[in-house]
Amino acid sequence: MIIAIGGISNAGKSRLAARIASYYEKQSTIILCQDNYANPTPEIPKINTHTNWEIPESINFEKYYEKIIDCKPNYDIIIAEGLFVFYEQRLIDLYDKSIYLIIDKETFIERKKDDLRWGKEPEWYMQHIWDSHFRYCNEVISRKNAFQLSGKEPIDFEAVIQFIES
Repeated sequence: MIIAIGGISNAGKSRLAARIASYYEKQSTIILCQDNYANPTPEIPKINTHTNWEIPESINFEKYYEKIIDCKPNYDIIIAEGLFVFYEQRLIDLYDKSIYLIIDKETFIERKKDDLRWGKEPEWYMQHIWDSHFRYCNEVISRKNAFQLSGKEPIDFEAVIQFIES
C-alpha cells in the first residue's frame, strides 16, 4: 500500500507519517520524505537571492518516482510525504490512499516562525511559501480517495487508520 501525505510546510506531514509507520510497525514500512529528493541547491531557482524551495523545480521528481517504484516489492507500506506529493499525475496514480493536512494561515505563520531548521525565514518568504502552496500543491482536494483533515487540532488518529484500512 502506498499512502501519500501532503500539505503546506509545517502542517504535520512528517509527524503523521512517523505515527502511521509506528502504528504499522509489525509490517515492513518505509517513509519517503520528498525533502530528501530536492535538487542540489545551486540548481534551484532563486527568488530575491533566496533559494526557492517552494516550486516544483526544487524536487527531482524522477528520482522520487523511481524510489517509490523500487520500494513497492520490498515494503508492505510506503508512506510518501512532502509538499509536492500531489503535483504530478503519475505520482497520484501510484497512491492507494491520499491524506491532505490543512492548516490556516495564522497557524502556518506561528509554526514557521518557530521552525529554524533552515534559519529564520523573512516575512516576505513566509508569504511566498503560503502563496506557492496554493499555486502548486492544492490539487488533491478534488482527487478521489483524498482524506482531508486539520493539521492544527490534535489529529484524530483513529479516523486516519479507519481511512487507511477502508
